[in-house]
Amino acid sequence: MLIIISDLHLTDGTSGETIRSNAFRVFRERLRNLVYDASWRADGKYRPIEECHVVLLGDIFDLIRSRTWLDGPIRPWSAQDQDFSNKVAAITAGILKHNQYSLDVLKSLSDGKTITIPPASEEGTLAPASREPGDPRRLPVKVLLQYMVGNHDWFYHLPGDAYDKIRRSVVEATLLENPVTSPFSHDVGEPQALQLQQLFREHGVFARHGDIFDSFNYEGNRNESSLGDAIVVELLNRFPSEVKRQFGDELPPPCTAGLQEIDNVRPLLIIPVWMDGLLRRTCSPAEAEKIKDIWDGLVDSFLEIDFVKKHRSVGHLFGDLAKLEWALKFSRGVSLGNLSHLVTWIKNKLGVHDAPFYPNAFNEAAFKDRSAKFIVYGHTHNYEVIPLDSTVTPQGILNQAYINSGTWRAVHDLAQWRISDQEFMGYHVMAYVTFFKGDERFGRSFETWSGTLGFHGGPWS
Repeated sequence: MLIIISDLHLTDGTSGETIRSNAFRVFRERLRNLVYDASWRADGKYRPIEECHVVLLGDIFDLIRSRTWLDGPIRPWSAQDQDFSNKVAAITAGILKHNQYSLDVLKSLSDGKTITIPPASEEGTLAPASREPGDPRRLPVKVLLQYMVGNHDWFYHLPGDAYDKIRRSVVEATLLENPVTSPFSHDVGEPQALQLQQLFREHGVFARHGDIFDSFNYEGNRNESSLGDAIVVELLNRFPSEVKRQFGDELPPPCTAGLQEIDNVRPLLIIPVWMDGLLRRTCSPAEAEKIKDIWDGLVDSFLEIDFVKKHRSVGHLFGDLAKLEWALKFSRGVSLGNLSHLVTWIKNKLGVHDAPFYPNAFNEAAFKDRSAKFIVYGHTHNYEVIPLDSTVTPQGILNQAYINSGTWRAVHDLAQWRISDQEFMGYHVMAYVTFFKGDERFGRSFETWSGTLGFHGGPWS
């Protein structure tokens, strides 16, 4: 049995809200049910499975969304020297500390005591005893966790002793199976991913984070930073602090709380649209204009960063910085007259969020040669199951599907009715995908679960 989850975005707590530990407890309870269900076989008999695998498909830790990048000159696009690795180590340590309880729950999955199932009788049914979770006669199920990287935790893909030490801290905190002496994999074709290749092959799966299809967050080398990193660090991380510096505690609480949600808006370049609606509802006109001026001032500074200027000729993104400025600034991009066009243009440029992501699966070798029944991506935070093809083969009908593993965090989506009203709906989501091999789960091949939970007490709480 194989479970894939992605995009937890656990932060060091310096910006935004990390998903609460209750989600991990929910997952632990669901895992107990899953391994029990997988033990019922296609012939109707109960034969307990001995192990299951959990693959963390990227952006589990979010190192980009840390305001500590603003302490000193080091940035994700800086030279990767000792100061750089020290920064990565410090942020990682902060993430481990801030999420200790959640990670302890994740770590408990592999302790041999937490995930157990009843033994079988000689007839292939449940044994008469051992149905209570604490019964010592229950059988442990070995849970094996592996970590792949995405675009917010790509630092764990860097080679070298300094990063081996950092990876060791992550492995020890979560009991990962990843070897600490080699980079965490970004692609299953990498030499260190042989175990993952075999695991995916056994379950008829091909999986990757999916950032390679987003030129905003991947520029051809996963050991290098991207323009998306710069927007998060220099705008999203800096903006709430600057608002706090200029306003102190004068803003209405709903406004302050809403601004903390800024990094949960997708795609990132629609943030001015989201913010415009938030400010109209929660602030006075004078406060709103001042906050917009703060944002636009930060955009001006952002566009002067050398790393950003180097993207002037990146034609596959915006063509020139003037278009990027137009998208980001209130003074250029956000007005009732061009809002609908702005939203459509951004989505088409980035190719993520509501734009179809599944067509990328058609170009995967594992789809073309039919070695995979399931193509799995994360990255978009948009859980979905899309049928790709159904073909008659000598072995029977082969169904192939694209599945996005979604996210475990809050999301804010633009309401589609009267788009110019700039109204967004926010809610918490949690999703995971399970694949069965052989005769597990009565011979079924996959199961997905996605849950949503509304905010408590108001639109930004």
